[in-house]
Amino acid sequence: QVQLVESGGGLVQPGGSLRLSCAASGSIFSINAMGWYRQAPGKERELVATITHSHMTDYADSVKGRFTISRNNANNTVYLQMNSLKPEDTAVYYCNARMLDIGYRYLEVWGQGTLVTVSS
Repeated sequence: QVQLVESGGGLVQPGGSLRLSCAASGSIFSINAMGWYRQAPGKERELVATITHSHMTDYADSVKGRFTISRNNANNTVYLQMNSLKPEDTAVYYCNARMLDIGYRYLEVWGQGTLVTVSS
């Protein structure tokens, strides 16, 4: 069993900042890519940012220069620092991890989601 637990969402004013965290736990052998996705009301889930085990990153064009993804491999945690937030960043943010469990089986795991609301 592997699970991802997210934290850090909430209400913030436009121009403000939030930091999301996601910790993976359970029968993990190794985690390759970790990432953040988001889903706004009435829209499909979209990629926000990803980071590999070697810390190579990729971002959606809409968040480049404002969001920063990072990870701590020692404790299987990924972070998303969000600055200069805009109302259009309002969404449920989901953590994602692609990994091998202790049985060397490939797993793709999702967190439960954390709501980010950007509003004055």
